[in-house]
Amino acid sequence: MTNAATRFQRWILPGLAFKAAVIGGGYATGRELAEYFIPSGPQGGMLAILVAMACWSLVCALTFALAHATRSFDYRSFFEMLLGPFAFLFELAYGIFMVLILAVFGAAAGEIFSALLGWPTLAGTLLLMVTIGFFVTFGNDTVEALFKWVSVLLYGTYAAFLVLVLARFGDAAFTTLSVPQPTTGWLQGGLTYAGYNIVGAVIILPLARHFLSRRDAVVAGVLSGPLAMLPGLFFFLCMLAWYPQIGTVALPSDFILRQLNLPVFHVLFQLMIFSALLESGTAVVHACNERIARTFAGGDGAGLGKPARSMIAGVLLVGSIFIADRVGLVALIAQGYRGLAYMFLFLYILPLLTVGSWRLLQRAARRMAPTAHS
Repeated sequence: MTNAATRFQRWILPGLAFKAAVIGGGYATGRELAEYFIPSGPQGGMLAILVAMACWSLVCALTFALAHATRSFDYRSFFEMLLGPFAFLFELAYGIFMVLILAVFGAAAGEIFSALLGWPTLAGTLLLMVTIGFFVTFGNDTVEALFKWVSVLLYGTYAAFLVLVLARFGDAAFTTLSVPQPTTGWLQGGLTYAGYNIVGAVIILPLARHFLSRRDAVVAGVLSGPLAMLPGLFFFLCMLAWYPQIGTVALPSDFILRQLNLPVFHVLFQLMIFSALLESGTAVVHACNERIARTFAGGDGAGLGKPARSMIAGVLLVGSIFIADRVGLVALIAQGYRGLAYMFLFLYILPLLTVGSWRLLQRAARRMAPTAHS
């Protein structure tokens, strides 16, 4: 616990960090939105986005409250408490998740710099991986500063993007939204999208050390859903101006920016996406560092030095580079994410909603017991 923690650190920063963990390659580029929301139509896609937002708020609030109550500030200690001897199953799932998600981020970075500068896709991937390795080397304070300042760039750029697109193509977007379309699959799409991304709540558990009370944990969790999903809602609304063909575009963000034909803003937006990839990848690798630190280097993780953090990051990132280069962004998202959603449903969401909720209720009952006898 950090006694000097501000309200920003306790209530807002966890939501910004959660946004950092989930926005990643597919969301920031629009590819995930096209994959999971566009097939349900304009109205169905909006409903699916709201479903995902509500799920994130609920699960983040429960996760943060349970982590605060049990002093579980990394995913290993959290799942040892939640799953007991079966915690290793989450470790296996998270290992698969790390490789897949870093490969997605690497593929997206490669696509961005290929579209922007004509670089080979591997060059953009390497640039992202080296930058992630730099930030995770310096630990919690540097990572939290990255979340904060990238969030300023991200929200500002998305707001400008919304204004620019709707000013020129708003009639087409709102016309599409107003015409009734089939909404088949909106609930499944929203739940699937929420399911594989919700692991972001345990990725950012090191920030739970800032909470001073259960109220802090719950408020931060409830705010995490809107903080993470509002940029996606804005982006989806802009995409509707080119519905349904935009659903098949590999990089929807680049497609829309080319329609705007504003070269300076195009570069700014692509740099914002790169920054989003950077903070997402940093969150994933930093969580792994913190898990190792608390296991092998003392309870507070202080004993894991910069060389060790850098080496762990390097091992994770190098393997992911080759997957990203061989498979590509669209195939990674379409083929890998649904499987992850089912794994996290059984290893995280169901235990949290049952065992985790029960333990929170038990603790609440014990706190109230002396009052009841008095």
